Amino acid sequence: MKPHLILIGYMGSGKSTLGCAVSYPLRQCFIDTDKWIESKEGLTVSEIFAAHGEAYFRQRETDCLKAMFREREPRVLALGGGTPLRAENRELMKKLGFTVYLKAEPETIYERLKGDTTRPLLQCDNPQERIRQMIAERDPIYREAADFILQVDDWNLKRLINELQEAYGHETAGN
Repeated sequence: MKPHLILIGYMGSGKSTLGCAVSYPLRQCFIDTDKWIESKEGLTVSEIFAAHGEAYFRQRETDCLKAMFREREPRVLALGGGTPLRAENRELMKKLGFTVYLKAEPETIYERLKGDTTRPLLQCDNPQERIRQMIAERDPIYREAADFILQVDDWNLKRLINELQEAYGHETAGN
């Protein structure tokens, strides 16, 4: 069986948009893990953070990855930005599929997310600085987890889909 195609990166890097778009030509179902968790919990991510805290939400991310082992067909998975931070999740990702890091510069992320009040980790006095700090902390972890890095600052959806399909196709050519 082909591995799942797993998209990781900081919030606002385009995981959900690109994941949904590339799932059509790959003829694979798309799963946004945040939406999966929201459907299981009956709450939005912001509500889960407020009611249960970040640690609870991070455990739900791990539960979601474990559930993907039961899927018979490969999926395109868009993981929440914090999912790869847990070592356990990185191990699960390696077993589940081919991981692509959608890399974007802090300035790009800020432009995409400014004014977005649905991101609990950016509800602070200086979201631009918070983005810069979090990307600096997460970048080495994302790189470690990734089989392929795709730069997404220049958002050309068609080009990104082609590059993603090509990288994933090379990975699965022997299967």
